[in-house]
Amino acid sequence: MTKGMTYADAGVDIDAGNALVDRIKPAAARTKRAGVMAGLGGFGGLFDLKAAGYDDPILVAATDGVGTKLRIAIDTGNVDGVGIDLVAMCVNDLVCQGAEPLFFLDYFATGKLELDQAARIVEGIAKGCEQSGCALIGGETAEMPGMYPDGDFDLAGFAVGAMNRGADLPRGVAAGDVLLGLGSSGVHSNGYSLVRKIVAQSGLGWDDQCPWQDTTLGQALLAPTTLYIKGAVAAIKSVPGLHGFAHITGGGLTENLPRAVPDGLGLSVDLSSWDLPDVFKWLAGEAQMDEGEMLKTFNCGVGMVALVAADDVQNAQDVFAAAGHDVFQIGEVVEGAGVTYSGSLL
Repeated sequence: MTKGMTYADAGVDIDAGNALVDRIKPAAARTKRAGVMAGLGGFGGLFDLKAAGYDDPILVAATDGVGTKLRIAIDTGNVDGVGIDLVAMCVNDLVCQGAEPLFFLDYFATGKLELDQAARIVEGIAKGCEQSGCALIGGETAEMPGMYPDGDFDLAGFAVGAMNRGADLPRGVAAGDVLLGLGSSGVHSNGYSLVRKIVAQSGLGWDDQCPWQDTTLGQALLAPTTLYIKGAVAAIKSVPGLHGFAHITGGGLTENLPRAVPDGLGLSVDLSSWDLPDVFKWLAGEAQMDEGEMLKTFNCGVGMVALVAADDVQNAQDVFAAAGHDVFQIGEVVEGAGVTYSGSLL
């Protein structure tokens, strides 16, 4: 008797998907927070806003991915940190609106599910959620033969946060507000198509010695995106003069800072107020990039900027430092439009 075809014959292994869910349940359980009503496995995730402490809540949602940084993770096999990147790219955006991240969902797509690889990625997502006080309440693992080459995968993340009505940011931004830059861990998750082109031009491989620190080049460039959530949420709650945040992602300082100020106001930034990290010095040197191009492509060492009233700067600095961030006074809000730079970065 001829054996009938199965889904596994077409390249989709349901048992492997079930095994992945079982393996990641303990990691997801560690992210549980007030408001979570159900764990993984249902058709949807349930969340109780009243239990989370909100009596007149406004929901804020954000979605993002990791971009072509994934190519380095795939090529090197170092996939443990990209889950943190995924969470950070979403939740760091939420706090710029004044919201506390509450829960997160992920989408993981691959041609053939490799259990160990997938588990390491999702465990990284859970770690990012845990560090952000954000619950991982669900997700989707899509095994799609013929859509991705062997070993390749893609990630997308979806975060939902909340704030009480009237607490949205930015608000109250005025000329004279001080710009506090919070240090980045490196390139974060933007500009990697250019990074990969620069590395290819340099002749170095991912396993070669990194030119600026004692590790491989691939490992250095996979440093996970900094999570700014705990410091940002603490500042929202305890610094009355906090007027806004700008998450420095694609477009760099030049494109993202103006998003935090209303029409009629601009920003003055002193480039000599912080030290450009070595990774950016190397990238700029290899690509012979000018300063303007650097500033609209990379975070250049500043991954988040807080806009704070001048009389509350010390309070804000203390809150951010207590959360483990390097803090720099990098400029101020001024009359005008756009970003003007003084000093030198390179």
